[in-house]
Amino acid sequence: MRLKLLRQQKNISQLKLAMDLGMNQNSISRYENLEREADYATLIAFADYFNVSIDYLLERTDNPKTNV
Repeated sequence: MRLKLLRQQKNISQLKLAMDLGMNQNSISRYENLEREADYATLIAFADYFNVSIDYLLERTDNPKTNV
């Protein structure tokens, strides 16, 4: 998942992302380190937050706006 890359590109801390999305920082860390898989609602929240497609977030495409 490109979560960490997107977060770093926007210069956003794990804590800020977590607070903006109503999560905790530990959850963000686990998603980024692939220790936890995001459910549909969480994937949608991440994609909406970074204004990218879920396919891009999940590395199914290199185009941030287009689905496969």
